[in-house]
Amino acid sequence: MSGETGTVVTVEILGQRYPIRSSLNTAYVNELATYVDQKMQFAADSTAGADSVHVTVLAALNIADEYFRYRHAGGRTSPDVTRITLELEQLVDRALADRPNLPDPV
Repeated sequence: MSGETGTVVTVEILGQRYPIRSSLNTAYVNELATYVDQKMQFAADSTAGADSVHVTVLAALNIADEYFRYRHAGGRTSPDVTRITLELEQLVDRALADRPNLPDPV
């Protein structure tokens, strides 16, 4: 990860610690992680016995549903929201890339 800028913030989601490098405010990254942790916990509680990939997909779908409902209700996305959304997508991609024990997607 040479050449990357930002601060490394270690967050915990479903009992797993993830070092996240981001130029976003540390408190904001922690707030996002708390939100994702809550969504993942809800998905885990709703699907007893599901593996972590299944729980992650369900949580992602729930978050996407919230976002789409917001958009369809007339919510506008500013350039800042678009930029932050793209950065969050990159954070998730990096976190998943750092977890080599996850099975390949189907």
